[in-house]
Amino acid sequence: MKQMSYMINQRYMKKLTCCFVCIFLLIGTVAAQDKEVKLKIVQTSDIHGNFYPRDFILQRDAVGSLARVYAFVQKERETYKDNLILLDNGDILQGQPTAYYYNYIDTVSPHVAAEMLNFMGYNAGNMGNHDVETGRAVFDRWAGDCHAPVLGANIIETATGKTHFPPYVTLERDGVRIVVLGMITPAIPVWLSENLWKGLRFDDMEETARKWMKIIREKERPDIVIGMFHAGQDALLMGGKYRENASLDVARNVPGFDIVLMGHDHARECKKVRNIAGDSVLVIDPASNGVVVSDIDITVTLRDGKVTDKKIDGVLTETGAYGVSDEFMKHFASQYATIQDFVSKKIGRFTETISTRPAYFGSSAFIDLIHTLQLNISGAEISLAAPLSYDTRIKEGDVYVYDMFNLYKYENMLYTMKLSGKEVHDALEMSYDLWTNRMTSPDDHILLFRDKPREGAADRAAFKNFSFNFDSAAGIIYTVDVTKPSGRKVTILSMADGTPFDMNKMYTVALNSYRGNGGGELLTKGAGIPQDELKERIVSSTDKDLRYYLMQYIEGKKVIEPRALGQWKFVPEEWAVPASKRDYEFLFGKVQE
Repeated sequence: MKQMSYMINQRYMKKLTCCFVCIFLLIGTVAAQDKEVKLKIVQTSDIHGNFYPRDFILQRDAVGSLARVYAFVQKERETYKDNLILLDNGDILQGQPTAYYYNYIDTVSPHVAAEMLNFMGYNAGNMGNHDVETGRAVFDRWAGDCHAPVLGANIIETATGKTHFPPYVTLERDGVRIVVLGMITPAIPVWLSENLWKGLRFDDMEETARKWMKIIREKERPDIVIGMFHAGQDALLMGGKYRENASLDVARNVPGFDIVLMGHDHARECKKVRNIAGDSVLVIDPASNGVVVSDIDITVTLRDGKVTDKKIDGVLTETGAYGVSDEFMKHFASQYATIQDFVSKKIGRFTETISTRPAYFGSSAFIDLIHTLQLNISGAEISLAAPLSYDTRIKEGDVYVYDMFNLYKYENMLYTMKLSGKEVHDALEMSYDLWTNRMTSPDDHILLFRDKPREGAADRAAFKNFSFNFDSAAGIIYTVDVTKPSGRKVTILSMADGTPFDMNKMYTVALNSYRGNGGGELLTKGAGIPQDELKERIVSSTDKDLRYYLMQYIEGKKVIEPRALGQWKFVPEEWAVPASKRDYEFLFGKVQE
């Protein structure tokens, strides 16, 4: 009997042991199972004040806007919840009157751009060159009002050597550590007056990325590293020392990035490149104005808390299909009304319609109005100016505040500088070299076009170079021979009053601060003035932006009669006139203005 009981107990114990073994094996299997985490990264860039689905300058509906972006984001959050990471890549504080108003008019209320980023749940922002252009008082106030960090790994305080903004932010989602490193193009000193960024410097992107990647790997041990760079992909050297648009260089030459988010150049891009370590890096750019967003899906596989696999895919997603967020519009309705009231103020009257379209083919009423105002405001002898908007117009009749954003797109100061006659000539040579084709037959283009238009960059798609660098001059009489090679196109005949023009004489020249600081390199590469010498050539600068003085001038005059001064033209006219007509139609269609 005892033996039977012993045998039964043995069998029971065997079964029990077997059961425990199975349980332990099951637990081990569960522990060894993979965990899959799905993340969504959404990037906006170069919003340029397009917060509402309303273009306050043109007084019509806008295609993009943060209101449309928010509709898309809210739809995606239904699936991804907190695993959606929302990032903005700079140039948010300039472009539309909405930004201008909260930059310079209402400086007491929280900045509306910050309030919107907070409302939409952005996880990080980045600095752009046009954000710096607003000045330290504005961009520091905006960044301070933002709940999420505004990044800037290569924006350095000269007094301390430390970063002015946080260099990066670390986010954790379902056990996955994501680091976002933010940088700006370092070419700021070539474009912007030092008084806007005094006490700061802008370091090279690749050197900065190399430094911080080491720190990030050691300190943060990230699973995903995202570079958010306010810079495009076509690298070039500006001012002899600033590497502009170096995003692709960083993606390829600094191992460790999984994704590089680009901006600044307003050109759509989505592709994968291989870095020097042989790893794939997604590079993506949503162009501008919130028309599309960078839409990135990441699937991370974890085992025992460690990443065993990650898949990264990106597309550019149109926001238009998602409509406009009613929640956004209701929340910011009072600010919308404020801006509409601001831009609707009448400041004067124009006796005729002016457009930038004729400005590419000769003396035009639009650009010559800017020349006239610059000469009047500064008292200078010569004016240099370019069409800052590719295609815009101001209609005959009453002129309102919103028209001033058409007349003058950027918040540039007005400089008066000392330039020799030869330097003026050489700057114009470079300008027209950027602008015009060398005609070898009457059937050639007169303008210099790209072989392939820039996708998603309608404001600059056709020209090979940027039209905001197409400076013409007033105060002098000259011709541009489109049959001549580079450096031999421009012939200056005299001053506008008929007195001789002297290549050796020093003239006072009115031009905007972007050009005066070396923007477009017309004064450095073109006129041959060393970058470091430009500051010494400045005689005076306005303390407010040029648009402010243009508004004051028009309000004082009340009635403006815009007219082309006729101080320059393309020659030989038997080739230039028909070629101009053909290229006008190529750009704008058959209706000439």
